[in-house]
Amino acid sequence: QVQLVEFGGGLVQAGNSLRLSCTVSGRAFKNFDMGWFRQALRKEREFVAALNWNKGLGHYSDSVMGRFTVSRDAKNTGYLQMNSLRPEDTAIYYCAALRDLRDDGTGWSVSYWGQGTQVTVSS
Repeated sequence: QVQLVEFGGGLVQAGNSLRLSCTVSGRAFKNFDMGWFRQALRKEREFVAALNWNKGLGHYSDSVMGRFTVSRDAKNTGYLQMNSLRPEDTAIYYCAALRDLRDDGTGWSVSYWGQGTQVTVSS
């Protein structure tokens, strides 16, 4: 079993930065990688970024490429650094445990979800 808990959401002005954290527990997480997703009001949940947990490779959607960065610490916390935020980045952000993430960023499926954290970007 894997548990994921996000921290760090909030309200920021456009152009500013925010960093989300996702702390993982459960020994089974060694078999997974970490993904970040978001869901805006009345929209589908969408992929934002993913991190090959052991290799440190980051993968990004076109909408956040160059503005968001994924990373991790030496233990059990992953991060989503969000810079140059825009009002259209407003959403609930979720971290997730991914299975089968390839080095090119494809092939993944979600096995576990975190509870989500709200990010609101004002114009």
